[in-house]
Amino acid sequence: MSLLFPFRLAPFRRARAVVLVAATAAMIASSAVPAMASPVAAPASASISAQKTGGKAAAPDFGPNVTVFDPSMPTSQIQATVDAIAAQQVSNQFGTERHTLLFKPGTYGTVEAPLVFQVGYYTEVAGLGVSPGDVTINGTVDVYNQCETANNCIALNNFWRSMSNLTINVAGGQGCRANTEFWAVSQASPLRRVNVTGGTLTFMDYCTAGPQYASGGFMADSKAGTIVNGSQQQFLVRDSTIGSWSNAVWNQVFAGVQGAPAQSFPSPQYTTLGTNPISKEKPFMTVDAVGGYSVFVPSVRTDSSGTTWAAGPTAGRSIPLSKFYLAKPGDSVATINLQLLRGKNLIFTPGVYNIDRSILVLRPGTVVLGLGVATLTAVDGAVPIRVADVPGVDIAGIMVDAGTSNSPALMQLGAPAVGKAWGWIHDHGSSASNPTALQDVFFRIGGPHVGKATASLEVNSNNVILDNIWAWRADHGSGVGWTVNTADTGVIVNGDNVTATGLFAEHYQKYNTVWNGENGKTIFFQNELPYDAPDQAAWQHDGSLGWAGYKVADAVTTHELWGGGSYIYTNVDPSIHASRGFEVPVKPGVKLHDVLTVNLGAGTIDHVVNDTGDPVSNAATGVPSYVVEFPVP
Repeated sequence: MSLLFPFRLAPFRRARAVVLVAATAAMIASSAVPAMASPVAAPASASISAQKTGGKAAAPDFGPNVTVFDPSMPTSQIQATVDAIAAQQVSNQFGTERHTLLFKPGTYGTVEAPLVFQVGYYTEVAGLGVSPGDVTINGTVDVYNQCETANNCIALNNFWRSMSNLTINVAGGQGCRANTEFWAVSQASPLRRVNVTGGTLTFMDYCTAGPQYASGGFMADSKAGTIVNGSQQQFLVRDSTIGSWSNAVWNQVFAGVQGAPAQSFPSPQYTTLGTNPISKEKPFMTVDAVGGYSVFVPSVRTDSSGTTWAAGPTAGRSIPLSKFYLAKPGDSVATINLQLLRGKNLIFTPGVYNIDRSILVLRPGTVVLGLGVATLTAVDGAVPIRVADVPGVDIAGIMVDAGTSNSPALMQLGAPAVGKAWGWIHDHGSSASNPTALQDVFFRIGGPHVGKATASLEVNSNNVILDNIWAWRADHGSGVGWTVNTADTGVIVNGDNVTATGLFAEHYQKYNTVWNGENGKTIFFQNELPYDAPDQAAWQHDGSLGWAGYKVADAVTTHELWGGGSYIYTNVDPSIHASRGFEVPVKPGVKLHDVLTVNLGAGTIDHVVNDTGDPVSNAATGVPSYVVEFPVP
């Protein structure tokens, strides 16, 4: 297949462009994107003008679901807007509405008249400053329990929302909620670049009726004083500074956190690493004094601790918004791919996108950023995103939903095993000094509708960072059932030198996570085995009962995991057993630190790792079985 490109590939040197065209032909052929015989003009709304109007930059068209606040606006106007969005989104678990609330640099609310509002599903709250201190909200930005009945108030389903790049000067609230920032969330609800001052930050909502359970969570590059963990079953904090942490439940993990509790697993259950081996913070949007928007891409850090911004501006590069294509729901994949081939980066504005063929990310250093948990839904068994084996790509802030026809995967990084003919890509892949990174990327099989995918995330590249990933085969919602939302595996890692900081994989029907690459590292793993296996015969293999939540391939010689939990709740058939939560080769270079299994009310896990560790069952629901070190010294 040959392709003609009548437009300039300005970002590439001529030699790279020739190679890119050849590789593009192979990838496009495999993803069924039609060749373009002539250039297609970008929609006017997608091209951000650099011209100034009256000394101000032209306002970008982010679409109807991005609201930008200015500190000159009356607090009452801002309050009415955010309250209206919260009223729509707080209970909108599987709806299609998406929202981003952006705050320009300045101060919002006062201690006497604070700005206090809730953050519901699919809502992103973010400051537009260079530093978190550039945007201050006097008040609170909260997530509370949802009360399914009068006596069943929980945060277990508080998913898919975020807050980032601002300071909360805690003010307001009455009674139990006075002077406290509530962020009672579970998976896929990160705090990033947040500075909480003047009050307590709590990850538990203790002001409602019980049982007040929560199953989070993730905080990075942030600073807070007093923190209440409360009922949070597990939590990861990395590259942050904290004053105090109240307690542990099952699996509280700290990596590169100044002020973290000392290592003490399992009593209490704190896993503490003095530094984080590698990190690459999520790209974030900024606006300057004349209204010019950019996306800032932080640099990679190694052996880090504390925030990126404590001693001055975060290191990295700033990309003007004119270098981005602003995708809107309804854009065709052909249009998006053409913009990527022209050298554009990509922003998905808030909404749900139907993706009938692969979006192809081929250029090194490309940034793909979602706003408002922008959601890509696979159509006709497509793999919605495929990334070439190139360095420095960032994909952040998106969710990928399986569609009704089975997809082999929902995202692929690097040439898959059948595509090693793209030798040039593999030979020029991601590097340790310039890794590709996924930040806040979530996958979903079922929930809003029927979904099917053999795997959710497939990582074939080396030197990749997986930062706050949740792969979820739905246990509730629409399109849910053992033979309905079918999915073998959440995350498959084939590349070497891949590091995961915050890996959540739940309810898949075979191994939830499979690690085939060498020198892998996982800091914090959370897993629930599938609830809905109809019987033991349907959920077993090769002489093992069930499937482990975390599998390291037998051929691997070097791998390390810190802080991992695998839980069982087989409520369809409570007699079901899983032989083990973690399955790894017994080799000196394969090490697991601070891992556990828990029974949540149905089913049995016979061992924690391989044949080591006591069983968990209904005999002691909620009481973990621990293995502090494997191999056992």
